[in-house]
Amino acid sequence: MIKIGMVIGDRYEVLEKIGTGGMSDVYKAKDHKLNRLVAVKVLKQEFSENENFVSKFRVEAQSTAGLMHPNIVNVYDVGDEDGVNYIVMELVDGITLKKYIEKKVRLSVKEAVSIAIQVAMGLEAAHNNNIIHRDIKPQNIMISKDGKVKVTDFGIAKAATSNTITSNVMGSVHYTSPEQARGGYSDAKSDIYSLGITLFEMLTGRVPFNGDTTVAIAIKHIQEELPTPADYNEDIPISVEKIVLKCCQKSPDRRYQSAAELITDLKRSLITPDKDFVSLVDPDEEGATRVASDEEVSSVKGGAGKMSDTEQMRLNRDFSRDYDKGKRYDDYDRDRKRPRRDYDEFDDDDDFYYEQNRRRGSSSKDNKQESSKIEKMTIVMAIVSAVLIGFIVIILIAKGMGLFGSSDAGAEASSVASSLATEESADGIEIPNVTGKTYAEAKSLLTEKGFNVEKAEDTSNTAAKDTVVSTDPAAGSRAASGSKITVYISNGSNYTASATTEVSNAKADGQVTVPNIIGMTSEDAVITLVESGLVAGTIVETNNEDSNLTGLICAQSIAVGTPVSEGTVINMELSIGPASVTYSYSADITAPTEGENFTFGIPVKVTLVTSDGTTLLSTTTSDFPVQATYKGITSPTGTLTFVYTATTPTTTNPETGESSGGQAVEYTVTRAVTFNQEN
Repeated sequence: MIKIGMVIGDRYEVLEKIGTGGMSDVYKAKDHKLNRLVAVKVLKQEFSENENFVSKFRVEAQSTAGLMHPNIVNVYDVGDEDGVNYIVMELVDGITLKKYIEKKVRLSVKEAVSIAIQVAMGLEAAHNNNIIHRDIKPQNIMISKDGKVKVTDFGIAKAATSNTITSNVMGSVHYTSPEQARGGYSDAKSDIYSLGITLFEMLTGRVPFNGDTTVAIAIKHIQEELPTPADYNEDIPISVEKIVLKCCQKSPDRRYQSAAELITDLKRSLITPDKDFVSLVDPDEEGATRVASDEEVSSVKGGAGKMSDTEQMRLNRDFSRDYDKGKRYDDYDRDRKRPRRDYDEFDDDDDFYYEQNRRRGSSSKDNKQESSKIEKMTIVMAIVSAVLIGFIVIILIAKGMGLFGSSDAGAEASSVASSLATEESADGIEIPNVTGKTYAEAKSLLTEKGFNVEKAEDTSNTAAKDTVVSTDPAAGSRAASGSKITVYISNGSNYTASATTEVSNAKADGQVTVPNIIGMTSEDAVITLVESGLVAGTIVETNNEDSNLTGLICAQSIAVGTPVSEGTVINMELSIGPASVTYSYSADITAPTEGENFTFGIPVKVTLVTSDGTTLLSTTTSDFPVQATYKGITSPTGTLTFVYTATTPTTTNPETGESSGGQAVEYTVTRAVTFNQEN
């Protein structure tokens, strides 16, 4: 039993509960050994009592802990204490992709593709280490405050999927692959299928298969053809549509065979979206929609293991009601144009509702501000959606949309178990990679970050003598300012030149230089970043005093020429021109006494027009002064015009005695006006 204030593993002090799901609870905790905040995920009691489940859970968590990738949550530790099984992970401010989709209904094509690329990069790293996620879905994809898209819940997914459909499909049935629904063998291509379904949802705002029961949905994955994404969003280009369809082929052999293949096509679709370059198996070869076999039906109903009597009764009841009585599943979702429904009613697994923390302590004023920010950023995203590529940088979305807004009253942003920040945050500073550098260089870099450096010796066949082999903690992990970083220096005893060459090449391959995108259009900028091996973050509109940059990129988050790791996110700002200056005018307009033959009491037409042609005042009066007050004027100057009709004086010629004058004449008087600049 976890209680607030208790210490787990003589190290992690539980501070508060921040999330819960079907299989586990998540707590915010403080790591007293490294003086940092972490997330501790604790298995619920019913799972902790299953030795087989706990064993697989622990093995998977330990193997995942060896993964270091910017698109995968970092796992720090795994253990058990008094029957409590837990995993210690990073802590970050962010939201789930599911919540992001709910806020936007559906994403732009390039935004969705960009997220898919980064998820696929995380999966590629996992697959290369023989780790299969098996539970890819928007609830397990986090968008962190600093813009990284990270895949969460490795390990738990695999342990869960090896039991029955109730642990494998019930929670994630909308995203499960046909082979998982049948209870059969699943591999990396199962993750690709689930990512395809997730991409479908990002593009259309809905999942492809729905039904009244989880079994009904599982059967659809097995036997029904995937709806065409363009049926729900006509803006989806042919390349992206085919990528989704290829990911979601019923047969694993006809999908992308690796995440790397998928990434290649996704990146290509960003540059040439309307080019038909994705090869698909002919529908006739793939086979028409078919009814699941008795064996498949049995496996969907029963899974690979034995269910509890309650689970079996519920599943049999659902299945007999929906399938054995002859009901076909192609009636579900017949109206593809109907409003989006809540399709997550069955998702009862390890979905964590991290957003609950964010709402704590918010004032109504803050909520109004957040709503205003959301509306503002929605407009911004709509403007740039046609050219947006990359993985969403939420630190800017937070400012524009209020997705992570915190109030002056002290509301905490939601905490999720994934993070990658570039500067100090609640969970510390990222430790830079100093491998291959001299000790002096490494110490300088680490000291600049605020760390204390300690030197130690190590042997290596890849690092030349007196160069850095590794650090403890490892590069990419996080530590509080002032923490001790041990730098291991090679003694050169096992060093070989060939090994050095390999390391040098690897380092060169993994590093790219940030290009100059200032002055480019949004589309040119994102293409330049992609071609450079980088990814583009959110493009946010801003004012810039240089009028020549209006409509162009005016700022980038990382300086030109900076060496960074391939895949680094670059944020951009799009200039909408110089900040607008407004003026005000407040005066008592006096009569045009300077005008010829003007007399008080005659009607005068008074107009006030700005230099840009805006009419502020137009009235006819004989009463002066005329009070006038205006704000928000867009021009610095204007013109007051008075028009009146007066009778000319009568004069008599003394020689002839003839009289002249006495005629009605229209007179015009103008005054230049200078407005006052508003603060």
